[in-house]
Amino acid sequence: MSEKSELERERTGQSQFNVLALDGGGSKGIYTLGVLKEFEAHINKPLHQYFDLIYGTSTGSIIASLLALGKSVSEIEKIYLKIIPKVMTHKSRLQRSRELRIQANDIFKDAKFDAFLTRIGIVATNHDLERPLIFKSTPAQAFGLKPTFAAGFDCTIADAVIASCAAFPFFEMTKIQTSNQGDFVAMDGGFSANNPTLFAIADAAYSIGISKENIKILSIGVGHYNEPQRNWYSEVVFKLWPFKMIQKLFATNTNTVETLRKLLFKDITCIRVDESFPDKKYETDLLEANIEKLKQMQSLGRNSYANQEQIIHVTFPREMESISGD
Repeated sequence: MSEKSELERERTGQSQFNVLALDGGGSKGIYTLGVLKEFEAHINKPLHQYFDLIYGTSTGSIIASLLALGKSVSEIEKIYLKIIPKVMTHKSRLQRSRELRIQANDIFKDAKFDAFLTRIGIVATNHDLERPLIFKSTPAQAFGLKPTFAAGFDCTIADAVIASCAAFPFFEMTKIQTSNQGDFVAMDGGFSANNPTLFAIADAAYSIGISKENIKILSIGVGHYNEPQRNWYSEVVFKLWPFKMIQKLFATNTNTVETLRKLLFKDITCIRVDESFPDKKYETDLLEANIEKLKQMQSLGRNSYANQEQIIHVTFPREMESISGD
């Protein structure tokens, strides 16, 4: 975040610290955009001007990054509907990974974390050390070692997003080169925290030092759907490879984080938007490439917002000016 943008976001006399946390889930991130579409219309301003901290895992990291760069939800929707079919129609993880890198480099260019207009956290997993790997934008988010802090480990935004989206075996794992942490192999943030809310709370409450009663979190999932029926070839592949188990792991991870949040942080207000859609017509998975299905999921996200509209509007009022100083 540049000094100029930080000064522009400086607020005095306000107490609420707004946090946005976005789940992973591949193509299903279009549901998240449906929710955000309605929220953006509610506050009537770009989301980076409203949220003091945005966290994202995997597909959520793409959305979080674009929001933190100042993109509108409508702009991000157009990007998603363009890149999802290009990436997900490929049959092998190598091809998907190559296409994802092409698209990420095209979208983010060589931009680094100083380009962000609000604080951000991108969740990946350090495969070598078997621990979370979180790319952060400001020293205020660091836990210790602040003098040697490097925004995003001095990686590009594209590299951080690719690491967060490296959902092996759907995608290849990726090598990350950092200026202060060495080199290592990274994989999808869903293995650490498919729902990044707890990491966002850690930053806000324990690193930045915001009082818990002042933290307000909007946590958005990707929806829950039955798996689609597959042709015989796809069914054989899915049985031979641990695809179903990985999807189950991500879902379990998401639910575990939400359970822990409710148990450990009852004093922090968090609105969770993440509904289930068991109807057969909504069957899908994280590799969905059908445009009509994607648009359908986007509509489901808008409906989910409507179901919690009243409490969202009370918690996140339109004219609220949030605090932002380190």
